Amino acid sequence: MTNILVVEDDAWMAEGLVSQLEQAGFDVAYAAHAQAAVTRIDEHLPDGIVIDMMLTGTTAIALLHELQSYADTRIIPVVLCTSIAESLDVETLRPYGVRRLLDKTTMKPDDVVVATKAII
Repeated sequence: MTNILVVEDDAWMAEGLVSQLEQAGFDVAYAAHAQAAVTRIDEHLPDGIVIDMMLTGTTAIALLHELQSYADTRIIPVVLCTSIAESLDVETLRPYGVRRLLDKTTMKPDDVVVATKAII
């Protein structure tokens, strides 16, 4: 089973993302902030990460930058979910492992499943 880590500090949004991914057959772990994500990744390396851009205490870029410094975590593909998607470019974010960019302001519930399936 494909393991996905959802990193999202908004509990309501996290619940929706986790639910959609589990219904699609993914094994999903959840972390509310970057430090919890590092702990989860250390415990079990995910096949993919769905992450919110603006996390409590840090940004996704800081976490993704750290992950790029290790051989085993730099290869994890990422779906970045953000309400500032219009100001970002997936090609610019590719060095951080970002393969798909979802706009929280316009995304539909199944968009996270489609994006996650596309990166795995």
